[in-house]
Amino acid sequence: MAIADRVTFWTSRMNGENPTSLLANENNEAFTATGAGSPSASGGAWRVSNKVYHVTPTTNEYTLVTCFKYVSAPNDDETIMFLDNGTHSVRVQKTTGGKVKLVGATTATSEDLDPTMAEDIPVPLMLRLTLTSAGVATLYMREIIEDDDGANHYLQVNGTNDSSGTKKIQFGNTNGTIDWNNVYVTKNGAYSPDELALSGFTQDTLIAMGFETVQTLKDSKRVHLKNMVDDSSIVYGFDVSNSMVSRIRPPSIHVFLTNVNSPEFQTLTGSRIVQMFDVEIFITTRGTNYINAYRMGAEIAGDCFDELYKKTGLEANSDSIVSYEMQFNTKMDDDDVVCVHRLVMRYMRRLNMLHR
Repeated sequence: MAIADRVTFWTSRMNGENPTSLLANENNEAFTATGAGSPSASGGAWRVSNKVYHVTPTTNEYTLVTCFKYVSAPNDDETIMFLDNGTHSVRVQKTTGGKVKLVGATTATSEDLDPTMAEDIPVPLMLRLTLTSAGVATLYMREIIEDDDGANHYLQVNGTNDSSGTKKIQFGNTNGTIDWNNVYVTKNGAYSPDELALSGFTQDTLIAMGFETVQTLKDSKRVHLKNMVDDSSIVYGFDVSNSMVSRIRPPSIHVFLTNVNSPEFQTLTGSRIVQMFDVEIFITTRGTNYINAYRMGAEIAGDCFDELYKKTGLEANSDSIVSYEMQFNTKMDDDDVVCVHRLVMRYMRRLNMLHR
């Protein structure tokens, strides 16, 4: 799946209110309830003992994010999340030892997630379940893709290939008691936490500008980006300290946002705003001959500028590059063998604020 584009958003957003009567936000589809229970609001959550909620999509790739806490744990094998795209289905079930399992054509079980918060940690469990059109299901836990050791922190199985043709995105429980704090759904794709964020602000900034810039450069067919810079050396610059940058073999490209602001809203209600972004790019090259490192860095920087200008900055009605600055790194020390050129591109983007 690719990073969500600017017209992709969470199509159902429940923040502790009755899922069948969501707050009056634009493009926020309510859920349909089934079951005999009588749920109620409790402490900012929707407390459920015997009720399930669903929306019926017409598409075939989905993302369902839930944030919940067990008040009294459901029985083992109780389904709490379910996706069916008409050809494949997958479910998340509660199992023993504070774990959940992802059940499709095969079953994968999580580590102990402690959703009862037995250690008095006041953070409910967050699960993200996705299903692709090909039937691949992924369950991310606590919005983490990789843990501190670099190991995958998600489960993945193929969905069952026995669907009746009925499409459904569902959450809830028929036994036990669960406080459902938040439930977010999009019918527009199967997105990881790095592709569609829960926060609209984060999506418009870090994901759609930062991560999307990284992906655009990785996908480029221009000669230097394609042949001289390995994809693994094009990264978002969470950490640009010397110790971290030195771990990536040059030539390398670090992308990060340095500034976001909105000089003025475009309407009195603020439903549309213009946002300005400064995207900073460091191009690092190395060579025994500094001239060669300098020239290679300039060529790579030029490919970065041309690719971004053509692919991300020419949509006059919504997305434009309004200025740029290029700083070329001149050798100042006899022992200097590393060249770092710096490119800053300033974007102007018009955003729809009604999907939040």
